[in-house]
Amino acid sequence: MLTPLVVIVGPTAVGKSKIAVEVAGKIDGEIVSADSMQVYRFMDIGTAKTRETERYTGDGKYIPHHLLDFKDPKESFSVAEFQKLAREKIEEIYRRGKLPMLVGGTGLYVRSVIDPYTFTELEVDWEIRRRLKKQAAERGNLWLHRQLAEVDPVSAAKIHPNDLRRVIRALEVYYRTGQPLSKSHRVGREENKNYRVCMIGLYMDRKKLYQRINQRVDEMIATGLVEEVRKLLEMGYSPQLPALQGLGYKQIVGYLKGEYSLEEAIRLLKRDTRRFAKRQLTWFRRDKRIRWFDVDVYSNIQPLVELIVGEIRRTLSL
Repeated sequence: MLTPLVVIVGPTAVGKSKIAVEVAGKIDGEIVSADSMQVYRFMDIGTAKTRETERYTGDGKYIPHHLLDFKDPKESFSVAEFQKLAREKIEEIYRRGKLPMLVGGTGLYVRSVIDPYTFTELEVDWEIRRRLKKQAAERGNLWLHRQLAEVDPVSAAKIHPNDLRRVIRALEVYYRTGQPLSKSHRVGREENKNYRVCMIGLYMDRKKLYQRINQRVDEMIATGLVEEVRKLLEMGYSPQLPALQGLGYKQIVGYLKGEYSLEEAIRLLKRDTRRFAKRQLTWFRRDKRIRWFDVDVYSNIQPLVELIVGEIRRTLSL
C-alpha cells in the first residue's frame, strides 16, 4: 500500500513555511524539511529556519518539524543522505497515524524522495578539488563551467557558473567515474512506487516576490545575520566550508573578510536570492504533477489554506 505524502514547494520568501504549518494543523500533518541548508546547527537567520514559536498554528496547535538542526556546519551533507533520512522519517510519521508533509525549496531534494533516484556515493578526492579550485582562481568560474558543459551538459545547464562548489563536484564525479553526474543521479522514468503524492506549488507575481525577498534580507540583517556569521567564524568554522558558501553566508563572509562593504554584501545577497528564486521556479515548473496556487490572490492565508486542504483531501482520498 502506497504511503500518502503531501509535498509543498515554491520559491524562497513565497510563504511556504507559514502556509504549511496551517495546512498541517487541519490534516493532522507533520513537516519534513526539504531544505539543503536548514539541516545545519547555528545557522538560523541566514537559512530562514522556522523558529520554534512559528511552528504553532493560529489556533495554538504545535506542528512537529523534522530534519532541522542535526548537522554540524563542518559536516558534509549529500542529497543521497537526505533521501535516506527523509524516506525513513516519512514512514515513521505515517506509522504513528500522522500525515507526512515534505516542504521546501530544494528541488533535487524533493525529487530524490518522491521519484526513483539512485546515487553514486564517492569519497571526496581532495587532490582533484584543489586542482579545480586552482583552475577556477586562475581562469575564472565561467571557464571551469565550460569544461563541465563539455562533459556533462545536463548538469551544466542546471548549475550556475558561479556555484563553484557544485561545478567542482560535478567535474570531480566525471573525472573519477567517467560518467556525468546527471547519469549517476537518475535511473529510469518509471512511476514512483512508494507514495501517493499530492504536490502543491505556491507562487506570486515576480515583482512582488522580489520585493519580499529584498524585505526578507533587510529583516535578516536587522535581526543579526552579520553577528550569526561572525560567530560561526569565531567558533572556528572555515569560510570555505560548503555550509558557509551557501546563500546568505557567502556574501556576509566576504564583508567580514573586508572584501567589500556591508551595503555591497546586502546588494549581492538580494541579487543572488532573486536569482535563486528564479531558478527554483524554473525547476518546479517542469513538474506537471504540481497544482499551483497564487498566494497574491488572498488578503489572508486562511481561504488559501482551505483550498489547499481540499485539494489534498481530494487527491489523497482522505
